Amino acid sequence: MPIYFDHNATTPLDPRVLEAMLPYLRGAYGNASSVHRYGRAARAAIEAARVQVAAWVGAEPAQLIWTSGATESNNLALKGVAASATKKSRVLYGATEHPAVLEAALALAEAGWGVETIAVDGDGIVDWPTYTAQLSAAPVCLVALMAANNETGVIQDTARAATLAHAAGALMHIDAVQAAGKIDIDFAASGADLMSVSAHKVYGPKGIGALIVGADVELQPQQRGGGQEHGRRGGTENLPAIVGFGIAAELAGEERAARAAATLALRLRLEAGLRQVPDVTVFAESAPRLPNTVQFGLLGWEGEALLMALDRAGIAVSSGSACASGSGEPSHVLLGMGLPREIAYRAVRVSLGPGNTDAEIDRFLSELSALRLQAAA
Repeated sequence: MPIYFDHNATTPLDPRVLEAMLPYLRGAYGNASSVHRYGRAARAAIEAARVQVAAWVGAEPAQLIWTSGATESNNLALKGVAASATKKSRVLYGATEHPAVLEAALALAEAGWGVETIAVDGDGIVDWPTYTAQLSAAPVCLVALMAANNETGVIQDTARAATLAHAAGALMHIDAVQAAGKIDIDFAASGADLMSVSAHKVYGPKGIGALIVGADVELQPQQRGGGQEHGRRGGTENLPAIVGFGIAAELAGEERAARAAATLALRLRLEAGLRQVPDVTVFAESAPRLPNTVQFGLLGWEGEALLMALDRAGIAVSSGSACASGSGEPSHVLLGMGLPREIAYRAVRVSLGPGNTDAEIDRFLSELSALRLQAAA
């Protein structure tokens, strides 16, 4: 049977989520902007889901903007804040951020903003003295930092980062896409001014995400149209996906502890097995990490080649971010952590789900050991 070990890229749709979506795919097709009964029914479903997703991350429903996913949420956060600023200053972002943040930051640089990366140490944790110095060097408008890395699983102390940012007069954006559903996320307690989340990382549908925006944050819309989302994001709402996100978020909140315990047990079993395979390096092994994520390298194999060899054996893993897959470049996350390019090229990520089993871990380790011998021959 095929094995799916790529849950950080996307998760399968929970049957309970699909069941909730089906009425809005079959018959409840009203446009939420319409004032007749069909429109009112659609609006009621959207607002119910807004309450569910906001509650999941400790936010108020009025703070939530529906988007098409994490990429749009991150772009709206960075570009929307920048467009609202009275003058251009600086934006800081983590060296190991997702491409959706990296590319948005580069777009701001092209528009004349001062854009700087926040250095991390060899485990991928923020270099706090350097970060503090950056904040005090000149005015900063916004800091963007992910709660947990999508490749290594490394968890950042975003509350500490937010406290320092606010002391310097800067806003704080947290990309919580990988963290939400795996560890406890609370918008208010995190110190975030903006926060991105996405449905398809928590067994919901693709194509729907949200940006949580603090009440005092000025945000210029980046997509204009019919004035939806109180003028903050134009476009007819994706009704079935929004309903699905609501149910997925509710389930993720109720089942987070059980899912985390199940995946952590599998991760520890996997890591114990990896230690028995010669020439394997587990990245960021000593850092706090998501319960489901392991990134490692095997001497003699480039990550993409190892990925394809495992795929032929019926095992799906990733060589890093799915959004950058096939680029031919080594992981920018590992390069940001100071690893040499030849080691970063080896990166393979295993991201587990609660439906995986001990037997699948053991089969993976067996296949990996065989591939290691193949490389050594």
